[in-house]
Amino acid sequence: MMDCRAALVNADGHYEAALKGLIEQGVAKAAKKAERAANEGLVSQYIHPGGKIGVLIEINCETDFVARNDSFRELVRDIAMHIAAMPAQYVSRDQVPEADVAALRAKFAADAAGKPAQVVERIVEGKLNKWFEEHVLLDQPFVKDDDKSVGELIASRVGTLGENIRVRRFAKFALGEP
Repeated sequence: MMDCRAALVNADGHYEAALKGLIEQGVAKAAKKAERAANEGLVSQYIHPGGKIGVLIEINCETDFVARNDSFRELVRDIAMHIAAMPAQYVSRDQVPEADVAALRAKFAADAAGKPAQVVERIVEGKLNKWFEEHVLLDQPFVKDDDKSVGELIASRVGTLGENIRVRRFAKFALGEP
């Protein structure tokens, strides 16, 4: 409550500016907590109605107290539903093999051949970021609110719950797919 009041005072009573400040404050808190060990959490499942798509997910937090919290459980369910809806292959960018990133860079550079070097580099970075948004869970726009990524959703919950939260792994099963 006091943080909200302070944010409104700092923003001269402008609600949108205060909200933006609180979100930035939460993200900063999340960044500080990212290094802390997250050894508790949940392994959960989501089966899409009709039974043709299923997801198993492990999300870690720091304490079992938070793991039993309804807000944390809702986050786990939302991310599992997101995985069921989107084609994520990796949890984070650092899990993408360097050889694959190098191959993508070379492909995107070849596609932009004939343009100035500075332009080629910006095109390659832009296409690579777009590829990450399509294939990396934390970079994907969240299906329930595409104004924020899954990573930003997790960071906002870190600010709310006060603990480090990390998606450790997931598996998606779709009927008829290898």
